[in-house]
Amino acid sequence: MFAGLFGSLFDFNGDGVTDAAEMALGMMILDELDEESDEDSRLEDAGLSRYELEMMGPDERDDALEDAGLDPDDFDF
Repeated sequence: MFAGLFGSLFDFNGDGVTDAAEMALGMMILDELDEESDEDSRLEDAGLSRYELEMMGPDERDDALEDAGLDPDDFDF
């Protein structure tokens, strides 16, 4: 097909061509990264650290998120 906006970034099999399946997978990866970035921004705005939350047990993490006014179900740890 074509190199597109990201050049060979999504040419996962290294054949020099970014086909539709590689582009779709690449877009899924970018979308996931964007969601994580949004989560991190929300955590930082609430004064929380993703690293510290990851070190907590599930109940302690849920309490910390709720105390900050966030819904624990909105985050994936």
